[in-house]
Amino acid sequence: AARTHPSAHSHSQNPSSTEMSNPISVGDLGVALASRGWKASILDDRDFCKLYKEELVDVDPAGYLKCVDGRGSDAKGAQQHGPKMLGGVYGIALNRGIKTTKELEAICKEVKDAGHVPTVHGDEGGILGCGFCKLWLNDKFADEGMVNESKPKFSADDGAKTVQKAGGVVENHVAKHTEKYVILNFVPGKTFVPNGKDQRFIVDCWALGKFNLDITKYALTAAATVEKLNPGQKPCPWKAFIVTPSEPRFGPAEIVGALQGRGWSAEIQTQSRNAHQLVKVSPKGYLKCVD
Repeated sequence: AARTHPSAHSHSQNPSSTEMSNPISVGDLGVALASRGWKASILDDRDFCKLYKEELVDVDPAGYLKCVDGRGSDAKGAQQHGPKMLGGVYGIALNRGIKTTKELEAICKEVKDAGHVPTVHGDEGGILGCGFCKLWLNDKFADEGMVNESKPKFSADDGAKTVQKAGGVVENHVAKHTEKYVILNFVPGKTFVPNGKDQRFIVDCWALGKFNLDITKYALTAAATVEKLNPGQKPCPWKAFIVTPSEPRFGPAEIVGALQGRGWSAEIQTQSRNAHQLVKVSPKGYLKCVD
């Protein structure tokens, strides 16, 4: 059956769920970004971390559900180990089309029930130091295709006060933006830690399922945010890495263990020990049954 994205009042009833509204394959996501002029690559977490010297960490219960902003902030230690979403809780709000502080307060409660600390942020220039928030409150997503969300009825100050009243945090980010790429992370329960000296935008896409969000709309909102905050840059210089869970890579020892777990007798033998029965594969050879 066809599925629709949540209304302003609907939300996931299961905080541990990773079900997304309007799911999209990572391949289709890469194509969607490429169609906007982005360079998008799909890598599993093992290869991405090795190639780009990145490190995934476990999401911590003390972690802030914080903005994708790659700058440093006053969040310390485990507070940085929460899921990263556009504008913090504002990313959930825009995706659902909410407009009031009452609805925003309900989202904060939902985030807390899901095991995270709700946040929004400003920077040294004030509460509009969050670029996503600034764009939303200035109605910059109203005409964005497949987003089409008008501004809320509250100000940035009112939004921040609502988050604090609901038991959340108003974080403060520092320094200028120098992000070099965007990470779209699909590894459940894992995140990357912001590094103010080596910045990248961090978008924990797996977390969208905890709040039953529309990932297609969310991904296009993220791309539009980066583009609108960097107008006039053509061709678009932005790079995105879509990071997926790595599949187990089995070696001989893992295979032996798996077989022994089924009651088999299995052992590892060397090539030299079996040299008398090993032959080279011939181009004329049949690809034949193990019989």
